[in-house]
Amino acid sequence: MNIFFILSVLALLCWSGSDIFSKVGTRNNDKNSHWKVVFAVGLIMGLHFAITLIGAQVINGMPDGVGALEATNGGKILASLFYTDFVFMDFVRYLPVAALYILAMVFGYIGLRYIELSISSPICNCSGALAFILCLIFGIGSAREDLSATVIIAVVLITVGIVALGFVENMEDEEVKKARQEKANRKYAKSLLAFLLPIAYLIIDALGTFGDEMIFAIEGPTGEGIITDYAANSAFELTFFLVAVFAFIWIKFVKKDTLFSGNKHFYLGATCETIGQVFYMAVMFSDFEVGMVIISAYCALSVLWGRVFLREKLSWKHYAAIATAFVGIVMLG
Repeated sequence: MNIFFILSVLALLCWSGSDIFSKVGTRNNDKNSHWKVVFAVGLIMGLHFAITLIGAQVINGMPDGVGALEATNGGKILASLFYTDFVFMDFVRYLPVAALYILAMVFGYIGLRYIELSISSPICNCSGALAFILCLIFGIGSAREDLSATVIIAVVLITVGIVALGFVENMEDEEVKKARQEKANRKYAKSLLAFLLPIAYLIIDALGTFGDEMIFAIEGPTGEGIITDYAANSAFELTFFLVAVFAFIWIKFVKKDTLFSGNKHFYLGATCETIGQVFYMAVMFSDFEVGMVIISAYCALSVLWGRVFLREKLSWKHYAAIATAFVGIVMLG
């Protein structure tokens, strides 16, 4: 069995696990919950950032350095776990992109208090379609070369799915919604703001992906890119850690709230988020293109976890809209 198939499935499991653990840990009446998630994720990512800095020293001391590792599948996996070529200027270069990604995630974490995971996760995962459209419009990356009938159909399906989901969610009768949520662990009042939070994630995350494409398209003096994938990921992790420091100060000293007691699900979710990112990078560095399709389907598993563990029950119209968007996501992947 292809090792990168296994890593793709593990990334899918980890990212869907991040969704469900973060959701389970979030309480509707906890106004600081999103900052607690941010702190947990930033803390774990900061730990991995430190590991890669130490690992880089060891790997660079080996014969042929990281080149020897990247020549084998096992080496690519080790490199994604323990290596980076990060320098401080990479942090400066990548800061605007990292800030967009993190801001999107904050909106996503806020949304966990107000809307079902089964609805928010598929919406958030549609950001790739908007990013592709932006790259197509501005001629960034390989979007124009990748444009095909399949891609057009995928983008249309995603758009139709999101619009339909918003229509169903906001047109549903409040009494019908309460009856549907009767056996669920959480109750949500109908709110346009609740639906707009994952939409905000979608838009901002797409801008982050667009920024990614722009920065990787810039050539340095040597003709190579000004930042590598390793360095970009490390810059993102360092930025998230710095935001976690702010979250710690805000929660501990301003809000006088606790960060560790009773928040174990946030740290489980943060661990899943970081490990999923590592596995994703390993697949990205390989030639296993199907892996991206597999990983892009993680929102379907998040919907399943929401149904099983949170007892979220949607109407058939909800599921039809989600299925439409999901098919488009997989096609685009």
